[in-house]
Amino acid sequence: MDMVVELWDFVASRKKYWMAPVLGVMMLLGGLMLLQGTAVAPFIYTLF
Repeated sequence: MDMVVELWDFVASRKKYWMAPVLGVMMLLGGLMLLQGTAVAPFIYTLF
């Protein structure tokens, strides 16, 4: 969680708010990759 706070501090201090959606999508896809080995996997496959 510290990494997320550090990334947000970087975005806020450099005024690069256009990076926020990019980081959000990257975190969402990373979370989906972690769920591939669980019972949620069949539902994820229907998204793609």
